[in-house]
Amino acid sequence: MKPRFAPWLIAAGLCLTAPAALPQDPPAAPAPALNVQNADIRAFIQDVARATGTTFLVDPRVQGTITLSNDAPLSEPELLGILVATLRANGLIAVPSGAGVYRVVPDDTAAQQPGAARGDGIGFSTEVFRLRHVDAQSAVETVKPLIGRGGVALATPQGNSLLVADYSDNLRRLRGLIAQIDQDRARVEAISLRNSSAREIAQVVNGLYGGQGRGSVLSVLPVESSNAVLLRGDPALVDTVRRVVEDLDRRAENSGDVRVIRLQHANAEELLPVLQQVVGLTGEAEARQGGGGSSSASSPLAASAMASMSNLAATLPRSDGTTGNGDAPLAASVAIAPGRRATIARYPGVNAIIINADPETQRMLVDVITQLDTRREQVLVEALVVEISDDAAKRLGAQLLLAGKDGNVPIGMSNFPGSAPGIAELAAAASRVRDGDTSSPLVSNALRSLLDYNGGLSGLAGETGSLVFGLIIDAVKSDTASNLLSTPSVLTLDNEEARILVGQEIPITTGEVLGDSNSNPFRTIQRQDVGIQLVVRPQINAGGGITLALRQEVSAIAGPVSENFDELILSKREIETRVLADDGAIVVLGGLLDQADRNTVDKVPVLGDIPGLGALFRRTARSRNKTNLMVFIRPTIVRDPREAQGITAPRYDYMRREQLRSGGAPGDGRAQLDALIEDYFGTTPPVAPPAPLPRTEPQPEPSTEPQP
Repeated sequence: MKPRFAPWLIAAGLCLTAPAALPQDPPAAPAPALNVQNADIRAFIQDVARATGTTFLVDPRVQGTITLSNDAPLSEPELLGILVATLRANGLIAVPSGAGVYRVVPDDTAAQQPGAARGDGIGFSTEVFRLRHVDAQSAVETVKPLIGRGGVALATPQGNSLLVADYSDNLRRLRGLIAQIDQDRARVEAISLRNSSAREIAQVVNGLYGGQGRGSVLSVLPVESSNAVLLRGDPALVDTVRRVVEDLDRRAENSGDVRVIRLQHANAEELLPVLQQVVGLTGEAEARQGGGGSSSASSPLAASAMASMSNLAATLPRSDGTTGNGDAPLAASVAIAPGRRATIARYPGVNAIIINADPETQRMLVDVITQLDTRREQVLVEALVVEISDDAAKRLGAQLLLAGKDGNVPIGMSNFPGSAPGIAELAAAASRVRDGDTSSPLVSNALRSLLDYNGGLSGLAGETGSLVFGLIIDAVKSDTASNLLSTPSVLTLDNEEARILVGQEIPITTGEVLGDSNSNPFRTIQRQDVGIQLVVRPQINAGGGITLALRQEVSAIAGPVSENFDELILSKREIETRVLADDGAIVVLGGLLDQADRNTVDKVPVLGDIPGLGALFRRTARSRNKTNLMVFIRPTIVRDPREAQGITAPRYDYMRREQLRSGGAPGDGRAQLDALIEDYFGTTPPVAPPAPLPRTEPQPEPSTEPQP
């Protein structure tokens, strides 16, 4: 059994329980000295309550023992102070619950207990501290180690306030500490730069003072609009950094006014006019430039600058390893402000831009060049041209001839336009052959018409009495189907025009002069491209789409105009348009669905209408021409070398497979394309890059709550 705190040890405290209505009673004597070993804390609370006249409501969770040793007598406040210290040491707290009433509970729930602050330090209180200079979240991290057991410190971001719940005496200490912390002793200073870049100076200062582990915090912010640097921090540190920044800016003034920038991706010839417009090369300056890319200086200062630029360009190494001004730089000089002049030139030998200007103008131009001299995206444009045509023709006709027996005078004949061979022509040729004249043009023409005939031809000839008769029946039926499929493709830079042509150059007569008496004849001929041609200029938009300005042409030779006129007829299908397509999407540019039917009947009046027999005096022809043409386009953005390799390797593999399928492999089994790449180029064939690993999303943890 645990020893209890004996009541006789605080017998003097019994007088504290006497009725308050007897004012003549002597004052309470101090409690005697304490000497307790491993006494139950609940019994100690009960004895203190008797000695001080205070009511304590003890929570059932209050457990523990206490050991006290004191040689001097104790007063009532001292006894209560010992009780508070004992409760704190055992993880307990006395929460005020009324006049002279306290509830003793574990301190882990003290912040949730109702009660008012007490000046004696026994109670648990809550206070809100409004911060003006320090961030509330940072203040919480600073105050938390100072909070007692069971205390709470929270930040309220909406009002930048600090909520603290702790013992009353500890809150008084925290109040003074927070007042010392919530002060802004930092100094803000702006430093204007004349010769350096604010962004560059800010990077240098951050690299110099950012990782030194100093107690003072330094913030450096570049202001590019005014080319200034803002410093905020400890006043002594700000003074040191200001001296460093001013020294760097002063040194930059002596670095020289001429700067050579070698471009990595951009073209100096295209970039030069842009830089000239940036510094104000318009109006008179452009007129002085004279369209040739160079301008004469209008002052001795400008003339000296231009001469310096030329001398500098003469010393630069050229692309072939030599030096000199064989490729003279194209330059322009313009006054951008009173007393200030900028001269900008390009040197084609090394694709460089030369700037002769004051440091501020140099900084501005270098910033423009840095943003423009980036790797440009490419676009692979693939076109698909599909043309399906179907031609059908059907013809049936008869030709008759009646002539005198001597064959010289025809009596009657039926002949229709377009009939070949003609019966009159064949009869005349037969008469010439019978007479032994085989070299006559009539004979050669008749033979040619028979050789060129397509279809079926039958006939008969004979004589009766004094008449000679002949009959030719010709019939033909033809069906022609063709399927044209072509896929031109071209790879080009963004906003750069590209052109691909697969075809032939054919001669077209544009003029002919025979001269007097055919003395000096001549003919002028112009070559014309015939085949598949694609001209395209892609432009990548900020939203990811691609605007295409293109012209797609498919042309072919359709044959001569006629037998007697050998000029060529060209069939041409052309689309010229501007379209918007998404990356990798296939869109149709246009198409043509054309069908033409033609029926022709040639007959001898009256005789051609006779049923049955009229077919000998009639010729019928029927033709149908049907064409389906569609053109599709597919643009693909190529952003980096990996994507370029990804579109090159599959097409290379397709050509290699086709070559192996057609038997085009040397003795070692390699395709001829692989052998050429490896043996002549000395490299390996393109291989598709490995596919990127799929991103794995974190899986949610399984819930342990019971499911309904």
